[in-house]
Amino acid sequence: MSKPIETLRREHRVIEGALRTLDGICVKLQRGIEVPPETLSQLIDFIRTYADGFHHGKEEAHLFPALVENGVSRDGGVIGMMLEEHEAGRAFIAELTAAAANYKRGDPRTVRRFVLGAWRYMELLTMHIHKEENVLFVIADEVLDDEALALLSEAFEMNDLKLGAGLHKKYERIAAELERAWAA
Repeated sequence: MSKPIETLRREHRVIEGALRTLDGICVKLQRGIEVPPETLSQLIDFIRTYADGFHHGKEEAHLFPALVENGVSRDGGVIGMMLEEHEAGRAFIAELTAAAANYKRGDPRTVRRFVLGAWRYMELLTMHIHKEENVLFVIADEVLDDEALALLSEAFEMNDLKLGAGLHKKYERIAAELERAWAA
């Protein structure tokens, strides 16, 4: 397996931890246990910044174009499906953000809305990760040669540097702390 694909797989493990956290929070909310609004905001910030911004951003800006350059169709097929799912995930993130804001204001109807949106998001991302690891990454390992992989590794590193020194690690630490405190 190539280094850039290993990087994406490692990020998946971090994202899966955040999904366990989200599930734990939903269980607590359903049981009537108070969850600090700041915890919801912190988790949503992680999802928006790390899962969508860092991870999906790397795929959209670097991995997908590299695959297209090496003969994989962008429209339809696996890349098209991944892009559609990224957009669906962004819609769920917006829904969770709105529900969390209403929860912070004390709207009791928000708990149900947040939990339903969170479960749909968790289902989407769980299946999305499965497809990436069992289809997309297999294709990448088959079609990307050593030169393309080296360029992709360099692009990922530059992407992380543009985000700021230590920001990637900061979000991984936040995810781990949230998981320890809230995962089911």
